[in-house]
Amino acid sequence: MNTKRLSVHIFGLASAALLSAGAALAADPAAVIRVGSLYEPQNLDNTAGAGQGINEAFNDNVYEALFRLNDDGSVTPALAEKHEVSEDGLTHSFTLKPGVTFHSGEPLTAADVKYSIERVTAETSKSSRKKSLSTIESIDTPDDKTVVIKLKSKSISLPYNLSYVWVVNDAAGDITAKEDGTGPYKLADWKRGSALSLEAFDGYWGDKPANSGAIFSYFTEAAALNNALLTDAVDVITSVQSPDALAQFEDASAFKISEGKSTTKQIMAYNDRVAPFDNVKVRKALARAVDKKKLLEAIWGDRGMVLGSFVPPTDAWYEDLTSVDAYDPESAKALLAEAGFPEGFTFTLETPNYDPHPITAEFLKAELAKIGVTVNIHVITANEWYTKVYQAKDFQATLQEHVNHRDVVFYGNPDFYWGYNNPKVTELVAAAEASDTEAQQADKLREANRIITEDAASNWLFLYPQIVVSNTATTGYPLNGLNAQFFLRGIAKE
Repeated sequence: MNTKRLSVHIFGLASAALLSAGAALAADPAAVIRVGSLYEPQNLDNTAGAGQGINEAFNDNVYEALFRLNDDGSVTPALAEKHEVSEDGLTHSFTLKPGVTFHSGEPLTAADVKYSIERVTAETSKSSRKKSLSTIESIDTPDDKTVVIKLKSKSISLPYNLSYVWVVNDAAGDITAKEDGTGPYKLADWKRGSALSLEAFDGYWGDKPANSGAIFSYFTEAAALNNALLTDAVDVITSVQSPDALAQFEDASAFKISEGKSTTKQIMAYNDRVAPFDNVKVRKALARAVDKKKLLEAIWGDRGMVLGSFVPPTDAWYEDLTSVDAYDPESAKALLAEAGFPEGFTFTLETPNYDPHPITAEFLKAELAKIGVTVNIHVITANEWYTKVYQAKDFQATLQEHVNHRDVVFYGNPDFYWGYNNPKVTELVAAAEASDTEAQQADKLREANRIITEDAASNWLFLYPQIVVSNTATTGYPLNGLNAQFFLRGIAKE
């Protein structure tokens, strides 16, 4: 296959979409931020398996929450004007900001907040934070501006968890292809497979954005994405996927390379429910068989970080656990023999079709072959990954990049897609959430993470670097991209 020709072809389609979407905005082109991304949303509803692309485009841009998770990891009030907690920590009362309207013109009410939280906790919800809000016992709305949440047990992370809950108009209905939020931007157009455009909302309750809108242009290949910035088809790339690409942007008079703090982890997740991955010795053997440092250098050079667990340095409960199941192929072979697989075994690795997953898969295949384990690589699309792996849990092992912040708590949920089930971990995660102080919470999650790591629940490979590249005329964009968010309101173009 001529990949160069393919890249140019894809870029050409995206360029056409950019022109079309830009015309639809009917705004000064100099004030429209052109964003290049590899992560198109699967749909427009973050409770319906939309993927990380929806966080990038819509979080705090189209939809707001009671609280905002800022780019530095702090949590501050957004639509909540006031937050009061009862002495026993079980009742949280929120007063809403006055004068807030949805893009449809409807006023924000307490009923909308109640509806929005219940969307996330509903049985049909696919939100990754559904379990985190399971401590909610009831939601009352004594008046249009007051929301009262009663908990089954204390939840020190409630404001943080509520930052994941988009506040949606309760009359909006199905939002998989439309929106009705309160954010500074509203949806102008979405051309599936190419571009999504936003325009500034004139009725926004807060400060006016530094621009009049944005166009997210989507690419399926990193080379085409980089080419778009080189040829001035986009202003900024939200996340560079290869260090080799950075050499193209070394001209400081034309481009700016910025590096933030990442929460994106590349992992090989096992289906811990099924043999042989229900065997701790097998999982530990596979962890010891992979030279993670060599893998990281092959993909990112001197950037990024080898991981010893699922917890990155940005979390308060981080500790360096790379010494647990460190690279040791001979020990890996011995563990396999102890587990009953002296001749190894064969498994299928579900591999997303975008960089760097295919490269990682080939590396793992070569490494595991050295201890007698055969890896059959099955390449799938993001949509297929969601339905087959995340939803149906029909897999043996998979590669995935997990972007969420403070997400080690997912290992405390036996129903999560990877099926890890350790009652002690579940107990510690619950106890951490019921803590009185952040220090207590950190201690309990640190203990839980040590157990998860000793169990080799997954194979944590490396932490991506968080690299954003733009032209020199574009400033004010977020650097850390926590949870893949890309706040637009502060971005300006000279």
